[in-house]
Amino acid sequence: MPSELQHSHILARFIAGTRADELPDAILAKARLHTLDTLACGIAGAASAEAAALLATVLASEPAGGEPVWGTGRRVGARSAALVNGTACHAFELDDTGGCDHSGAVVIPAAVAALGLAGRPVSGREFLLAVTLGYDVARRVLEACGAYRPHNEAGWHSTATCGPFGAAAAASRILGLPAEAVAHALGHAASFSGGLWAFIHDGSQTKRVHAGRAAEGGLLAALLARGGLSGPGAVFEDVWGGFLRTFAPASAVPEALVVGLGERWRLERVAIKPHASCRGTHGAIDALGALIRRHGLRADDIRRVQVRAPAFLVGMCGGREVSGLAAAQMSLPFALATLIVAPEHGVGLDAFRAERRGNPALLAAMERVVLETDPALGGSEEPFVTMEMSDGRILTHRVVDPLGSPANPLPAAEHRAKIRRLAAMTLEEEAVARLIAMVDGLDGEADVRGLAELLRAPVAPGLFV
Repeated sequence: MPSELQHSHILARFIAGTRADELPDAILAKARLHTLDTLACGIAGAASAEAAALLATVLASEPAGGEPVWGTGRRVGARSAALVNGTACHAFELDDTGGCDHSGAVVIPAAVAALGLAGRPVSGREFLLAVTLGYDVARRVLEACGAYRPHNEAGWHSTATCGPFGAAAAASRILGLPAEAVAHALGHAASFSGGLWAFIHDGSQTKRVHAGRAAEGGLLAALLARGGLSGPGAVFEDVWGGFLRTFAPASAVPEALVVGLGERWRLERVAIKPHASCRGTHGAIDALGALIRRHGLRADDIRRVQVRAPAFLVGMCGGREVSGLAAAQMSLPFALATLIVAPEHGVGLDAFRAERRGNPALLAAMERVVLETDPALGGSEEPFVTMEMSDGRILTHRVVDPLGSPANPLPAAEHRAKIRRLAAMTLEEEAVARLIAMVDGLDGEADVRGLAELLRAPVAPGLFV
């Protein structure tokens, strides 16, 4: 019998034993906010090439199931639903960030898919607790790896490596697993971890699938545990084959897994994304946008934009190949060029359409954006943006807390506009209103197992490219 002091067993007791009434009102409200944000991203993401191709692959290889594929009229098995819906949530780079990193796209599709397998009523408050626990565990695993920078600099995409634990936690709670079974689920989840940053070099679409695979892996881990299959108990201990020794041998901080459980919820630090690009680009986008608005600038006024940034950000978001959507959304030069050419349109999803990516004026504006590495800036620090003006002026600005971060939250009206805009890509206006109303009232729902039915669309969406 494994020792109760093992980290996975401490986490399992926390997951199985926390009561819904222990969550502070502010955390419940934030859980509702992120649930709605993620569902809207997933509904819209049904129009992505990645989700469409993945759904076609699933339908060609397995019989139809009973779980809805969000934003479509199709149904698949629960595991495939977590895979496709998780991929869709991350497909347009508008899902939340700052968790494992993209916790919402991992945790919420797994939790929704688990609802259909629960076999008992699940209240809205219990669902929100499961989601909150998923965010907490996923982020704690990343912190145990030494935090975002060292883990991702090593080549691991933390959404895919740490996400399965969060999905397993949320699904285990929805399924009502006892602590011993939850510990087995976490052990299984460790073996389903994986995902490399290799996609960054050519803008491949694999990145989107990482969230779906993590959601699917976490759900499968919980189902295996419910079925009686044992998972390793020493998965977080300093042993050969342990998760931390394998994935974070030089940076592991194992105590981060369990310190202060239930005192500071990791959901508090997760950000809502206003811009449809990698979160690493948002500080510079906000800084350049502020300068343009403050001084009433036009494209002809701007001779050059210099971004002084950490080496990690330059390596991650410095690409200039933008022929594909995935590559363009990871490109800081492209995001800033969209503001130079058409600041009134912002850096929303439409800024990345194929016709915009091939716009000669926009491509020319990219040449005016220069990225420089500043060794004095740490990997997570926001960059400095300096503009050289046509009249010789030099303007510099830096945004430390980009819009959407917990310290600079997206205004409620702007967030609702984002929700309606995304959900309307596949749902009718009345369906969008019903979904918003249900999520707003989740606290009072006695049974939310029908949540996924509100995410169905009568016809398949057209592809966004």
